Amino acid sequence: MKLVEVEGTHTLQTTYSSLDVHVGQSYSVLVTADQPGQDYYVVASSRFTSPIITTTGTVHYANSAGAVSGPPPGGPTIQVDWSLNQARSIRTNLTASGPRPNPQGSYHYGLINLTKTYVLENSAGQVNGKQRYGVNSVSFVPADTPLKLADYFKIGGVFRVGSISDKPTGGGLYLDTSVLGADYRTFVEIVFQNNEDIIQSWHLDGYSFFVVGMDGGQWTTASRDAYNLRDAVSRCTTQVYPKSWTAIHIALDNVGMWNLRTEFWARQYLGQQLYLRVYTSSTSLRDEFPIPRNARLCGRASGQRTRPL
Repeated sequence: MKLVEVEGTHTLQTTYSSLDVHVGQSYSVLVTADQPGQDYYVVASSRFTSPIITTTGTVHYANSAGAVSGPPPGGPTIQVDWSLNQARSIRTNLTASGPRPNPQGSYHYGLINLTKTYVLENSAGQVNGKQRYGVNSVSFVPADTPLKLADYFKIGGVFRVGSISDKPTGGGLYLDTSVLGADYRTFVEIVFQNNEDIIQSWHLDGYSFFVVGMDGGQWTTASRDAYNLRDAVSRCTTQVYPKSWTAIHIALDNVGMWNLRTEFWARQYLGQQLYLRVYTSSTSLRDEFPIPRNARLCGRASGQRTRPL
């Protein structure tokens, strides 16, 4: 399989015999039909699970001389290092699909100064005798009004910016409507720290980000020495391996209240998510359009009036 695209990004055309596709991710590959004319297995199997779940398909040539034979090929199942190294090998093709004479890689994200670093650590625990999951000790609970509406209409008491720390606290889980504050048009770093034994997958609404680094153990500022600051892939969902970290860089060019969440739905429902509030005091249409006049309003925003366009 020759990898050619990842979530809208043209990649270096590397050939793989198998690909790890994590929750919420997508890949495009080319397969050259140059083998003898018979049927061949295509296998998809789960990774890092017990038991391993496998399903198969068949590549069938029009002139196939015979059916598939033998057991389906086995794939790597528990080798975290193998998967980690493959993820690092997936890089942007800097000479593809760019407006000439400027190449695609003319946006040098690695030369932009970081404004702020957020370190987000996932965890599990009990709150009031019930299973919960959280980030930096906060297990998210929804407010009675959509956060974007509360922010737009300046309704107090719905959420509090800074209700979640921008780094791990080491404390036990507690419930809150977690909102991180960030400034519009800044360039920030988010580090996902996973000290648990399962793989994580994180998605950020409203943005694509550069996956600049991942490795085992605890992230430190020295970890930046191994970052890919030239041709990292831009995507909106990234994996974090067990007992490992993943770092991303984001240009915050989209005003709003954006959900940052695990793609593990049970954990998401039970609190492993938060909101990133990208804020500007500007009311210019250049920065953000007002809410449409026919928008449905609810909660404490019921009865509010939207501004005309």
